[in-house]
Amino acid sequence: MSVCHEIRLGISFDLCCSMKNSQFGSTTEAIVYPLLMLIIMWLVYWADHLFPLIPFYKYGVMPGVLDSWKGVFLMPLLHSLEEINHILNNSMPTAVLLGAIIYYYRQIAFRVFFLSWLFTGIGVWLVATNNNSYHIGMSGVIYAMAGFLFTSGVIRKYKPLQAISLFVAFMYGGMIWGIFPMEEHVSWEGHLSGLVVGVALAFLYRKRGPQSPKYSYEIEKEMGIEPPDFEGELNERIRLAKLKQEEMLRQQLESQEQRIIYHFVPKDKVKPEGDNDQL
Repeated sequence: MSVCHEIRLGISFDLCCSMKNSQFGSTTEAIVYPLLMLIIMWLVYWADHLFPLIPFYKYGVMPGVLDSWKGVFLMPLLHSLEEINHILNNSMPTAVLLGAIIYYYRQIAFRVFFLSWLFTGIGVWLVATNNNSYHIGMSGVIYAMAGFLFTSGVIRKYKPLQAISLFVAFMYGGMIWGIFPMEEHVSWEGHLSGLVVGVALAFLYRKRGPQSPKYSYEIEKEMGIEPPDFEGELNERIRLAKLKQEEMLRQQLESQEQRIIYHFVPKDKVKPEGDNDQL
């Protein structure tokens, strides 16, 4: 292998390694940040119990009412006091899905989470029916994160992300029924808004974050480096070997023909013994 080829392959190898090492985030962040999110959720829930005279639920979103604009930011932190299952059912998916986004999409994780939070609330305010009730809970953001992870894993064609996509489909595929008005007092509009936002963010950031690793020749092409023509070099070596072999065979045949000529000299060309010229 030539020095030029070694340099090219070395550059490609280094780029592949650096890209591979920087693809994902740290496990510590994927644990700490979701844990902090859960602590905040439960602290708000506890404060709601400590101050029963303050109607926390009124800080949620009432669709179409301008005074409830604050609910766009506060809605995910509020949960029903009457049903503890509301916050219990939202805690584990929040930790798992947010942890997955932080680890596998570290470069865009917090942007995706913030936009999911913001536009899910805006979607509820815009499309939900105003029946004099407030929309509260983290479930809309959960749908956004699940929609993002599933869709992004499918469109990126990168095996680790496809595995997460399948995991989300297996663990939370049943949530799809939550986007339909099947249960009373369940914000199906929030679920639908979150899912739409998550899918839209997956397409919006499809070229950001982890990508499928490229082959060395693809990297060299992007860098303007002409990749080595290994097939052409091999064919050239084969051609030269054939020419050398043909030359050796030709030389052997010529040598054999000369020996045949030397051994079979005609008799009339040979002088008889004793027949010497007289001076």
